[in-house]
Amino acid sequence: MTPTGLTVYSTCPQSKDVPAADYLDAVATTARWSEDAGCAGMLVYTDNGIADPWLVSQTAIAATQRLAPLVAVQPVYMHPYTAASMVSSLAYLHGRSVHLNMLAGGFKNDLVALGDQTEHDDRYARTVEYTQILTALLRGETVTVDGRWHQVHNLRLAPALPPELMPEVLISGSSPAGRAAAEAIGATPIRYPEPLGAGSVTDADAPTGGGVRMGIIARDDADEAWRVARERFPADRAGQVAHAMAMRVSDSHWHHQLAAARDAAAPTPRADLGAEPEPYWLGPFENYQSFCPYLVGSHDRVAAEVARYVERGTEVFVLDIPPAAEDLGHAGEVFVRAGAAVRA
Repeated sequence: MTPTGLTVYSTCPQSKDVPAADYLDAVATTARWSEDAGCAGMLVYTDNGIADPWLVSQTAIAATQRLAPLVAVQPVYMHPYTAASMVSSLAYLHGRSVHLNMLAGGFKNDLVALGDQTEHDDRYARTVEYTQILTALLRGETVTVDGRWHQVHNLRLAPALPPELMPEVLISGSSPAGRAAAEAIGATPIRYPEPLGAGSVTDADAPTGGGVRMGIIARDDADEAWRVARERFPADRAGQVAHAMAMRVSDSHWHHQLAAARDAAAPTPRADLGAEPEPYWLGPFENYQSFCPYLVGSHDRVAAEVARYVERGTEVFVLDIPPAAEDLGHAGEVFVRAGAAVRA
């Protein structure tokens, strides 16, 4: 799917969106689509309202040959030893790598329900301490830490993790606290990308490096891509109200940054006047249907936009949940063309 040097993850369906009788098959099918398309892994979400990501990840592993689940790890849910044990146990049972998407926040109401009132920047400090213990255990170290949130003494992990299965570690990098946390733990910071089109963020102001979380809807013809996009994510008044309510209670930097990107975005050119619309689209975000921006348009136009992120040092792309295998195929075509554009 991808040019050398880029890593692409897909995203697993959520249990709340699929009937229970169909969910295991949906996970396995999406995992196979992702592996066949060349994805390195598949993000598996966690929050108070969906199935446990570790159990979901085992289903993905069993359905594939090499795909690495990118497990969302919420420090409030489990001790760092337990998370490390999950990684090493899956490696022991399946001989497979599991990657980690470290969380600091999530839905604020989820944290409140669990009795956690920790402030935004302190949550990142907690995640740093948590991840340092977790990764030290995975490296086979004997760990003693008298930390602010965790205390362990002469702790070792069994079964040990083979060094070649050491996980990649990602973390949200939209806020200054997130970027500092990424540097402290050696993780790849993932952000929700800013628009780089005309009338938006300038190249001088746009963040560099790390990774981005986005959806891609691309087709040979731009009109067809936009038809698919608007059919898949129609305007929804109830969703807009839910989005507004979420904005009022969220302390998430990415949530507010996407809202600012929406307000600053240039007007969409009229395709019937010969200009393909700017590909950056926040329709799913505005209607509470997805939490990431989308790039929509022809393969070449979307590839040109992806190439701009790559030229700014972006090395990791985390794609939204694919509704069909062909969506990953079209995304793969975008990455191939983007790689050619960067090399040209």
